[in-house]
Amino acid sequence: MPISNEQVSTHPFLRGLYDDTYYPDHVVDRGRAILLALCERIERERPAGLAALYALTHAATEEFNDLEAAFVAAGSEIETVAREEIAGDFDFLARAYGFPDADVEELIATRDW
Repeated sequence: MPISNEQVSTHPFLRGLYDDTYYPDHVVDRGRAILLALCERIERERPAGLAALYALTHAATEEFNDLEAAFVAAGSEIETVAREEIAGDFDFLARAYGFPDADVEELIATRDW
C-alpha cells in the first residue's frame, strides 16, 4: 500500500543515520522499513485517538528493540544519536498524521535502547 500522506511520503527517514558511517546502511534500511510500515498501518487503521496511536507506535518500537541486535552484529548500536533520530521520526509521524499532542516519550515508551 503506497503512503498517501504527501508530507510523509517525501520525508527522509533516519537521514542522520544514513549520513553517519557508524550506522550500516543495510541495518538502517531495516529501521526505515519499520517506520514506513508504521505509516502504512496508521493510514490503514486510522487511529481515533492517542491511545490507539500509541498502541501502533509501541509495536513499531518493539521492532526497533529487535533491530538492536542487528546493529550490534554490524559493529554499531542504537545509542544517543540513533535514539534521538528515531524518536524524532516517531514525533514527526505523529504530527504529520494529526496528533500534535502526542508525547514523544510515550510514542516510544516500550523502547529498551
